[in-house]
Parts: sequence; C-alpha cells; structure tokens
Amino acid sequence: MVFDRDLKQEMDDDRTSRLNSAGIINITIENLWRESYSSMSKGDLVTWNRKLDAIWLILGGDVVEDSEEDKNFYKIEKILYKQGSLSHKKDGFEKVGGNENEKIAMQYLILRKKSLFLRRLQNKQGKGTAYHDEDSYDFD
Repeated sequence: MVFDRDLKQEMDDDRTSRLNSAGIINITIENLWRESYSSMSKGDLVTWNRKLDAIWLILGGDVVEDSEEDKNFYKIEKILYKQGSLSHKKDGFEKVGGNENEKIAMQYLILRKKSLFLRRLQNKQGKGTAYHDEDSYDFD
C-alpha cells in the first residue's frame, strides 16, 4: 500500500527534508537579480542596493565570518555608506545639481562593483552561471 510505504519512508528518513531547498534558493536569487537589473536600468539606486543586500543575505549564509569574502563585502558597504543617501528624488521641477551628479555617478560605480562581487561569489559557491567542479576530470 502506498500510504504504508510513505509512512515507513518518513520514519526511515528521520528529519530529512523531501524538498531540496537549493532549487528554491536558486529561483529566489534569480528573481532578485532580475529585480536588481531592473532597478539599475531605471537608476533606482535605493532599490538596487536593497536587492543586492537581499542577495548577500542568501549567499552570505555560506560565507565564514571574518573571511576574505566577508571583509571585502563590508569594505564595499563602507565605501558606499560614506557617499551618503542613495535617494536623489527632487520635488516638482527641481533638478539635480552638479555635485550631486558626481555623487550619483560614484554611487552607481560602487553598486556596480557590489553587484559584480556578489555575482562572482555566487559563481564561486556553485550557485551561479559559472561553476567548475574541481573533482571532475578534464579529458581533453
């Protein structure tokens, strides 16, 4: 009987999840990347940064505290924080001034660096588009 088999299987597995969360995590990360690119293309620095932070929360879970990756991420964060607010919305017909244009350009470059850092980390962890299994053999 199918029910008996399922019940016995659950007892044998003893707290082993039948769902593989890796697939769900990969879908979540992919959606965050898509939203991140959309925010970037719109010049919405605040949302872009928040999406990158959400990606870090997923990838950072597999990063050892005070490791090189951990330190590099927070180095980027400190540089970005020193630039000030990412929100540059103006009221009515008010325009962004010259100094603020330079600030926006610098923040954009820092966010781009943060994005590349996270994408490379994702690939290094084997959760991205580029993955090399060091245990595999190259027969070419």
